[in-house]
Amino acid sequence: MPELLLELFSEEIPARMQARAAEDLQRLMGEALKGAGLQATGLRTLYGPRRLALVAELPEGTAAVQDERRGPRADASGPALEGFLRSTGLAREQLETREVKGTAYFYAVIHRPGRPTPVVLAEIVPSLLRRFPWPKSMRWGGTSSFIWVRPLKRILCLFNGAVVPFALANGEDDGHGLASADQTEGHRILSPAAFAVTGFADYAAQLAERHVVIDPGERARLVRDGVAALAAAEGVEVVPDEGLVAEVAGLVEWPVPLLGRIDDAFMDLPPELMRTTMRVNQRYFALRRPDGSAAPFFAVVSNIAAHDGGRAVVGGNERVLRARLSDARFFWDLDRKQALEAYLPKLDSVVFHARLGTQGQRVRRLERLAGWLAGRIGADARLAARAARLAKADLVTGLVGEFPELQGIIGRYYALKDGEDPRVAEAIAAHYRPMGPGDSVPDEPVAIAVALADKLDQLAGFFAADERPTGSGDPYALRRAALGVIRILRENGLRLNLVDALAEAFFGYPQAVGATAEPEFGMAVAQDAMKNGFQPDPGSDHPPMVAAFAAGLLDFLADRLRVQLRAEGERHDVLAATFSAGGGEDLVRLLARAGALRSFLEGEDGANLLAAARRAANILRIEDKKDGPHRPETDPARFAAEEERALSAALDAALPRARAALAAEDDANAMAALADLRAPVDAFFDRVVVNDPDAQLRRNRLGLLARLRDAIDQVADFSKIEG
Repeated sequence: MPELLLELFSEEIPARMQARAAEDLQRLMGEALKGAGLQATGLRTLYGPRRLALVAELPEGTAAVQDERRGPRADASGPALEGFLRSTGLAREQLETREVKGTAYFYAVIHRPGRPTPVVLAEIVPSLLRRFPWPKSMRWGGTSSFIWVRPLKRILCLFNGAVVPFALANGEDDGHGLASADQTEGHRILSPAAFAVTGFADYAAQLAERHVVIDPGERARLVRDGVAALAAAEGVEVVPDEGLVAEVAGLVEWPVPLLGRIDDAFMDLPPELMRTTMRVNQRYFALRRPDGSAAPFFAVVSNIAAHDGGRAVVGGNERVLRARLSDARFFWDLDRKQALEAYLPKLDSVVFHARLGTQGQRVRRLERLAGWLAGRIGADARLAARAARLAKADLVTGLVGEFPELQGIIGRYYALKDGEDPRVAEAIAAHYRPMGPGDSVPDEPVAIAVALADKLDQLAGFFAADERPTGSGDPYALRRAALGVIRILRENGLRLNLVDALAEAFFGYPQAVGATAEPEFGMAVAQDAMKNGFQPDPGSDHPPMVAAFAAGLLDFLADRLRVQLRAEGERHDVLAATFSAGGGEDLVRLLARAGALRSFLEGEDGANLLAAARRAANILRIEDKKDGPHRPETDPARFAAEEERALSAALDAALPRARAALAAEDDANAMAALADLRAPVDAFFDRVVVNDPDAQLRRNRLGLLARLRDAIDQVADFSKIEG
């Protein structure tokens, strides 16, 4: 089929926007072509610093179509008929009359002839460009309202080797005079002249001759492999950073990796500080020795192949890096003139949140909560409290003020300089982790206590202040905090009662207790939990409102866990079924029960019992509407069939056994107890009519089904199981 080639050539597109723009171009073009009756094949996009390109195969034109529309009744007149005529573009004489079920209606038969693809494209492309969804756009030149991410210079649009003629002008708006053509440009410096192309193969070949690598994947490979080869030649290796590889590939059209040297005077700086300085400010790649220590080299990717082999480029970048590292050293030396603890008073003037106090107040909450958590996970409570006290101190240091990415990491170095216990220093560095899906979790008990305290305080505080995530945003990263709690507990196998921990975090806020308590603090979450069916336990150690608040937060954590399991390819519905049966405050225990239930359901006994449980639940739901609810109570004297007696006896045996097994955390025996119900349940449904004409028999049998439902609910809520 004929080929479409579209290129949008502009000034430099920010690297972070290129991939998304290419996705949007492919999506919008695909939708527009389909809407116009053109089916594209092989549709794909390419992108670089100055261009977005799209290539696809399309038919020569659209097919002729005939569309029939039924209009108003044949005796209609006035607005109804006029509106129908306008929508079809036909005159009254062109309408047909047909009878439908005895009533005559107007019908419009619209014949649409096929149209050449270039004509369709000339309509589609200008409209698409004018509504292109850049995150940020700009106007330029003052002659048009047309906007683009950066000034658009050329539009190359070819179909079957010929220019698709169109312009961006729209009425009095001249569209900056932009019109389609067959020309583009090469590398800005090495091959700046314009040139004509005849198709995609010619386009790619000529760009390569003119020092432009159009494929972003190939540019990334050239960056990655080129830097790695330079490092290997010096006996060192690149610090992995795929994000930087992608960003640099979006900054250069002709990647030329070069190696520079770092002055020995800076090699005593923390390697994380040097890497951050190089990455954030200059987009340099950091290198390291095989033992993991920093190597005295950096890699920079130039956009030109210089005649001197890059010596001048390297020299200039070495001078820039020297100035950057000098600035970093200034803050490094200045900060260390006083102990880390000396920075704590400054935190009292840093607002954490208007309703949640200052960072200084938060530190005091973390200190208390970390000590409480330490006693429950086997950590040293004194060290955990000390680490929590110092964890935020580096936020007000000069170095973290300059490089916020280093918070925690710099605190660790300053704590070690002050002679703090190494476990305290490591906890300061690790308490923010995990920062994302690819980040590791802390595994040392003191660090775990502080990391959990940080995230639980964040969750409790923002939820109590009713700053919960919404479908459109999560400005306080509460979903990430919840996933952090989940991962720390899962990956370390920690048994922690989250209801107690969340309540303890809540009590750390002065708004929650005492004379300064805010009556609305936490109420929104508590009320929502009660609306969703939460009933406070009269024997709970927590006040009803606090227990409801913790339950609401636990639901949020359980939801995040389900999302995580779904991402891992696990059965999140099994987790929901297990969570509904209670015991969700201990995530590790909950996951173990869910795993046992999953294995049970994968077997024949589990699958059959699931079907029976659904059947029982459906019957009860229908009958409860008539004269329910039907309580899980039976009168053995009213059993009229042997199958009723057998099922009742099986329930009498299975329920205590399942409860005892669950209490002993023997999930296999709990599932085995349920498996023993399969045969009597099957026999009951095969031979017993639940809705017997005898009202007393019917009520007794419905009570038996309610007993069956309650017995199964001890282990899991089978109504949550999908499929």
